[in-house]
Amino acid sequence: MTQGFTDIRTAGWVARVPEAWRPYLLLARLDRPIGIWLLWLPGAWGILLARVPSGATLRLLALFAIGSVVMRAAGCVVNDMWDRDLDRRVQRTAGRPLAAGTVSLRHAAVFLGVLLLAGLGVLLQLNRLCWMLGAASLVLVALYPLAKRVTWWPQLVMGFTFGFGAPMGYAAAAGRVDAACAALYAAAIFWDLGFDTVYGFQDIEDDALAGVKSTSRRFAHVPRRFLAASYAACVVCLGLAGWQAGAGAAFWPALLPACGLLAWQVARLDPGSPAACLRLFRLNRETGLAVAAALLVARL
Repeated sequence: MTQGFTDIRTAGWVARVPEAWRPYLLLARLDRPIGIWLLWLPGAWGILLARVPSGATLRLLALFAIGSVVMRAAGCVVNDMWDRDLDRRVQRTAGRPLAAGTVSLRHAAVFLGVLLLAGLGVLLQLNRLCWMLGAASLVLVALYPLAKRVTWWPQLVMGFTFGFGAPMGYAAAAGRVDAACAALYAAAIFWDLGFDTVYGFQDIEDDALAGVKSTSRRFAHVPRRFLAASYAACVVCLGLAGWQAGAGAAFWPALLPACGLLAWQVARLDPGSPAACLRLFRLNRETGLAVAAALLVARL
């Protein structure tokens, strides 16, 4: 176990809210907004790839931002409800509210219900195709926490779950799903597979003791090779999405900064340093924004 290491942030703005609220903010991971970014960005990619008028684009980006806050929180609650016993055995997660007992299972269920109602309110602002896709995504949200118990590929399942914003965003903007949408979803899945494997290196020793499976453990002997393959597949799929959507010539050079950030992560990966892995994981906010910038250039 990595003694003393945790990514829970109890200082800062969280420390200034009423004490009774703090466990729920921590349960929703609002102390760490990186997850909100990583959920919102594939949706933003899909919206931008569809190239609808600017007013509709801005409206959808705002709705998906609200939805990402709510549904990321809901996903964290579901995850912690499933994993509360496992979390107690991992140093990084032992302080989570359900594992630590600062929120009861019953109160967490009520909180989850409130979050899902808020998410439904956002979903109803979208078209009917998105209603169907949104309902399907709930299956992924519910099943993802089980993946680490039955497969070495829970990060891939996470990719299907977090990356689902890509087809949702595209469908919300374009009113359809097509080859460009499928390629973009694949890109999001491979991106998530890569960065969640990096994130999983923080827990690799504790996960081995607890019997938790992960791609981080499965490919610990070739971490850079696996990360390079995941990110290369992401770039190829992004290129396919741009080609299928008829992106202009400016899209390709505009994509280079994102490729550089992905390559930087591969080069700097140090699975033995939890703090370094967390820094690389967080760098994916900038990476995702760079992809969004390239898709924005493709609109011009």
